[in-house]
Amino acid sequence: MKWSSLRHSLRLRLLAGTLFWIAASVLVAGLGLGSLFRQHVSAQFHAELTSHLDQLTAQFVLDEQGRPQLTLALSDPRLTRPYSGYYWQIDRVGDAKVGVSAAAGLLRSRSLWDHVLAAPPDTMVNAGIHPQRVMGPQGKMLGMVDRTVSINENANGQTQTFRLITAADESFMTEPVAKFSGILWLALGVLAAGLSVAALVQVFIGLAPLRTLRTALGKVRSAETQRLEGTFPLEIRPLIEDFNTVLTQNADIVARARTHAGNLAHALKTPLSVLANAAQEKNAAPSELARLVIDQVGVARQQVDYHLARAQAAATSRMPGAKTPLQPVVQGLARAMRRIHAERAVELAVQPFDDSLSFRGEAQDLQEMLGNLLDNAYKWAARNVELHALRQEATLTITIDDDGPGVAAEQRDAVMRRGVRADEQVPGSGLGLAIVDDLARLYGGQVELADSPSGGLRVVLTLPAI
Repeated sequence: MKWSSLRHSLRLRLLAGTLFWIAASVLVAGLGLGSLFRQHVSAQFHAELTSHLDQLTAQFVLDEQGRPQLTLALSDPRLTRPYSGYYWQIDRVGDAKVGVSAAAGLLRSRSLWDHVLAAPPDTMVNAGIHPQRVMGPQGKMLGMVDRTVSINENANGQTQTFRLITAADESFMTEPVAKFSGILWLALGVLAAGLSVAALVQVFIGLAPLRTLRTALGKVRSAETQRLEGTFPLEIRPLIEDFNTVLTQNADIVARARTHAGNLAHALKTPLSVLANAAQEKNAAPSELARLVIDQVGVARQQVDYHLARAQAAATSRMPGAKTPLQPVVQGLARAMRRIHAERAVELAVQPFDDSLSFRGEAQDLQEMLGNLLDNAYKWAARNVELHALRQEATLTITIDDDGPGVAAEQRDAVMRRGVRADEQVPGSGLGLAIVDDLARLYGGQVELADSPSGGLRVVLTLPAI
């Protein structure tokens, strides 16, 4: 299917819009929930470190010699297990003014074993807890919080400043986030797939009435019914009713057009007949004026017949729901031709064809076309006329062969024109083939002339089939 067709598909528009918003919503939800969970785990991680730091601060004192010590061990047993991932450490902060040198790892948790944390310098101006990162044992990155504490060493007011540090392996924070993200995206993927399936079902079920409408239109087109029939949702019932109204009005217009055409034919033919009769003087040779009137009346009759037939066909050719079985029309015309041309020893052979063959159009138009073609074949045939009919997909092909003199290839275009006759000795108006060609074209078909295997002319009439 071409892209232009996709852009004009209502089904694909609905699906594309729905799937786009499902994908966008799932993406935003995934990123948002992942970010919220990451913030929550990070807050919990640093809250636990702060809790350890508060315990460390509460238990930290200086002994009589001014050395730092803890009055009680911290409660978390992970701080005593080597390389458990949870650590604490106390550093002394140097002060050149009082001659105190800096010392790292004066006290540290058993979990650090023989490792000393090389904490980055505290660049924060304000006092309080400062979250930072530091390289820990076994090359693992740790998240840490620290606090600076100053303690009076003696009555002289000399103080020492210490940096209390608690840290934990960042994997305790990143691994839950990664695991949660995996589960989250899996769940959201399943949700997106379910919503996509629901969207597909909704679109196909929601547009099902349009498929029903298409089927109903097909029945009207194939002449199975004259109106749209079926059960339709409330939203499209006004459309169905309006369409059925249009069909009814179209049928009324066609009926009126036929009536007007018939009335016009009678209205014109009667004065023309009066003029022709008046021009023919009894028991006297017609004058030059009388002959002129008779000739022009004949031309006028031909024009009236031609244009009335064309107007009638134009009114009915696009009328939906028209269907004419071929078999009865051919049989009726065959009987009529045998009576009309009874004086000529011409045999009409109708080759067997499927009884279901039907013309998508009015019976009168089919009779007009086949009647003209058969009449023309009878006039020119020596002994035989043959008719074949078959269906090829949506096209009805009718072939009529005669064994007459035929028509030269260079004259075939000319004889299809209105009023042109191949032989003036043969009676006729020269309108038969022209009327057939115009009628066929109005229905989307055509007439072609070719050489017949019988030696005469072959006429191939193609029309829409049902």
